[in-house]
Amino acid sequence: MTSSTYAQRQKFVIKLGKSLHKFGTPAYRLEAHLTNVADILGMDGSFIITPTSMTFVMWEKGNQDNQEYHHVVRVKPGDLDLGSLARTDELVNELATGQRSLIEASARIDEIANKPNPYSHFVTLIAFGISGGAFAMLMGTSWNDVLWSFLLSLVVYGFVYWSTISKRVTNMLEPLVAIVSAFIATGVMHLDPSINVSLVVLSSIIAFIPGLALTLGLRELAARDLLSGTARVMDAIMLLFKLYFGAVLGMALGHACWGQVEFVMPNRVPDWTAWGAVLLLSASLVVMFKTRLKDGFWGIISGFIAYSTSLLAAGYFGIALGTFFGAFCVGIYANTYARVFKSPAIIVSLQGLVILVPGSKVYIGLNSVVSGENMLGTEQIGTQAFMIFMSLVAGLIFSNVAVQPRRTL
Repeated sequence: MTSSTYAQRQKFVIKLGKSLHKFGTPAYRLEAHLTNVADILGMDGSFIITPTSMTFVMWEKGNQDNQEYHHVVRVKPGDLDLGSLARTDELVNELATGQRSLIEASARIDEIANKPNPYSHFVTLIAFGISGGAFAMLMGTSWNDVLWSFLLSLVVYGFVYWSTISKRVTNMLEPLVAIVSAFIATGVMHLDPSINVSLVVLSSIIAFIPGLALTLGLRELAARDLLSGTARVMDAIMLLFKLYFGAVLGMALGHACWGQVEFVMPNRVPDWTAWGAVLLLSASLVVMFKTRLKDGFWGIISGFIAYSTSLLAAGYFGIALGTFFGAFCVGIYANTYARVFKSPAIIVSLQGLVILVPGSKVYIGLNSVVSGENMLGTEQIGTQAFMIFMSLVAGLIFSNVAVQPRRTL
């Protein structure tokens, strides 16, 4: 290997690592994948990945003492972009099979990283609205709550779009959307006193609730990736605090401005609507996760597998253990998908996990501890949420034993 070729391979691995981190790849999977890619390129490597930093150490295979290369870079936490993740994985396969040269692969990474969102702002706006309305429907609340959750989620996306052109809004986005949603919801109650304000606020900001981030952080901790797992869990907890503070402040401002209104108990949505909510929520996640349409169908199936399996198992074992069976089946499904389609398992597993993760229950439990109010009338919701998180992690671990992924992503 010439020095120039060796340097090109180092730069490619670094560029690949930065791109996959940007697309939201979990640390333990990214480290394993970079090790595999380095081996394909005739190098050995050691990698340490956290949400905010990346460390690359590479050397010529079989000769660590010669030309050992170190690269440390500060990065921002990545956002989920499953479409770009899938394209990058295909690129690595093409490089490994000789379909692309190293120079072509490097140029392709730049092209993928600079590729615009495949879905327009209007489509993403509708997806945000549907996610809020579908979540309210999944909680078994009233049609009034579903409608207002949908409308407020549209308002929330307006601030998300604003944050793309204003750094000041980006820095305060999470508490800001919670404040605005809560303030508007308390005013809406004067027009419609049958809405559950707390639940409508939660539904409208559900896209920001860090249930998935908490689950991924705990999964990293279970994989003994302690540094990244701890950082991800703490980041998710702080995000939850920011959202809850914004909601409390917004409701306080709303009550001071609009005044108090007596709540009128509405009729709940029929139980069968939960299946429609799963379909709508899973479909909206295809857009919000920027998943390719050809992968989106399989992701929606993952959502139904998660919901149906956990619902069936909960009738025999309770909600927490029902979640274990749901995560177990989602993990088996995702690993099978990865084997058959030679694509990252995370592309379909995340949509199933979103249906299962108890991020909303952590928020509700935090609300119960602080205010003494239980917005859903469920007892011991904090303990339940903790057990569900543990069941999720255990289900994913056991699914990898039952069906080995055979892929590092």
